[in-house]
Amino acid sequence: MKEKIKLLAKNYAPAFTAIRQHLHANPELSYQEFETSKFIQTKLKEFGIEFELKATTGVVGIIKGKNPSKRIVALRADIDALPIQEENDIAYKSKFPGKMHACGHDVHTTCLLGAAKILNELKSEWEGTVKLIFQPGEEKNPGGASYMIKEGVLENPKPSAIFAMHVHPGLSIGKLSFRGGKVMASADEIYITIKGKGGHAATPHLCIDPILIASHLIISLQQIVSRNSSPLNPTVLSITAIEGGTATNIIPNQVKLMGTFRALDEDWRKKAHELIRNNATALVKSMGGEIDLKIDVGYPAVFNNEKLNEFAKNTAADFFGKENIEETEIRMGAEDFGYYAQLIPACFYRVGVMNKAKGITSGVHTPTFNIDEDAIEIGMGMMAYLGSSLTP
Repeated sequence: MKEKIKLLAKNYAPAFTAIRQHLHANPELSYQEFETSKFIQTKLKEFGIEFELKATTGVVGIIKGKNPSKRIVALRADIDALPIQEENDIAYKSKFPGKMHACGHDVHTTCLLGAAKILNELKSEWEGTVKLIFQPGEEKNPGGASYMIKEGVLENPKPSAIFAMHVHPGLSIGKLSFRGGKVMASADEIYITIKGKGGHAATPHLCIDPILIASHLIISLQQIVSRNSSPLNPTVLSITAIEGGTATNIIPNQVKLMGTFRALDEDWRKKAHELIRNNATALVKSMGGEIDLKIDVGYPAVFNNEKLNEFAKNTAADFFGKENIEETEIRMGAEDFGYYAQLIPACFYRVGVMNKAKGITSGVHTPTFNIDEDAIEIGMGMMAYLGSSLTP
């Protein structure tokens, strides 16, 4: 089976590289992936794979091997792009200003389509059922995974495990990385409006200055992490935007702040939300202002099932060689794959796409992100091998 998958992945790599380039040139933002969804549906029809739609633009395919009920696994890819203006000088550059596949979701989608074709052609040679999940909206709260789950993507049939790959621009081409347990952080959005009393900048004593209050609040919020969380418990609280004021001689009526809170521990996450609300409210009121504070609770942390991760790592080592398998570092970025991981055993692994010799080194979410396209053959082969292997 391994050699057959390797051969098919190698043979199909040029065609699926072209598919990736098509997807890259035609990016669509979260929850607007209508043409991308149609493209996926067209390909599944070509491959002879049954599918259904969920969450408007989500596509869920089913491939049944021998003894379909023996085991059921899911393979997941995200399909949305980011609101970024691409700066790469490539033939398949984004056709749409301000939209770009800068996080590799075009690669994820391509590799899952490639794995689907391989698995379907070999379905008489492996046991069980593979569910193919192409989900929308990974880049935008509340996350497309949450909508897919609400619409029953993990039911009828219910997978016993789910796998997903993600490109890794800091990992060399040919390498894969895995990590059991905590892998990525939760992500919550913070929105604060501080209301004061505006007036002439020359008479601050007659005003309640929301800019001054905001300055104190930003400093104070940093102490929530540094003085309430263990240094051994990774946490990030960043205020990333300040909006207020129109002129040098006017104290405004209000100031708006935005930021993010990220954690790897759910209990601490809940406690931190309470501390943010209480501390911010108390400080603003103590300085004479009023506050509107909203914490938009986002994705949960990604937790890889230890047993499933070990299985996936060993499967990758068998397929590519132990020398090409590394350990994934903990990252404070977030992924809505965490929703799946809360419900069934999950494994989120990374595929190297960096090639320094070719100048391919830019990180995700940047206007110059790109991949070494040899990763297509690697990614589709790995997903197909996982899909065909009997999970623990």
